[in-house]
Amino acid sequence: MIFGPIKLVIRIITTVIAVVILYFAITFVQIWLTGHEHSTKHAQAILVFGTTEDNGTPSPELQARLDQALALWHKGRAPWIAVTGGKRPGDLFTEAGVSATYLESHGVPASKILKGSGTDTWQNVSSVLPKLKAHDIKTVLTVTDPFHEDRAMAIASSQGLTPYPSPVRNSPTVKHSLWKYYLKETFEVGVGRIIGFQRFHSWFD
Repeated sequence: MIFGPIKLVIRIITTVIAVVILYFAITFVQIWLTGHEHSTKHAQAILVFGTTEDNGTPSPELQARLDQALALWHKGRAPWIAVTGGKRPGDLFTEAGVSATYLESHGVPASKILKGSGTDTWQNVSSVLPKLKAHDIKTVLTVTDPFHEDRAMAIASSQGLTPYPSPVRNSPTVKHSLWKYYLKETFEVGVGRIIGFQRFHSWFD
């Protein structure tokens, strides 16, 4: 008789594990698909997520994002560009400041650039959100690496924005161990959807 309850417990545990695996597998597929989707919509602003800079010069990864934003801006897809990213330990420049300087050197008026800060995706959005709201900006083209696009859009959406995907097509990141980035994003998106991205930020930051 004792084996009946044990079998039931094993069945329940097996079912739970299967559901969890299926959930994260579906999340991975969604992240992959979003990272390969390029919206043709126009928006009120282009939102560029920050990444590393090199002593006042955009890193190859950051430059790829900025070049993507420039291409969208020159095509008239949005009248504003919002740049984000703060300082990392040892940095003299902020990612947003370096990004703004780069954009200005390529023809974007300083008056059309909104600067935020932040050291993670949640902070990237929340830091520039007041400036977006000041200009009544609600729709954004989110520019970041393909593997990061889904989470970036989810966090932008959770803070009241309507995001459209515009992942970088030629990011240098794809030359590295890309599977590690996708596994990280699958975990963060999967957990963030359950507990909320703001709570995830406060727990894991």
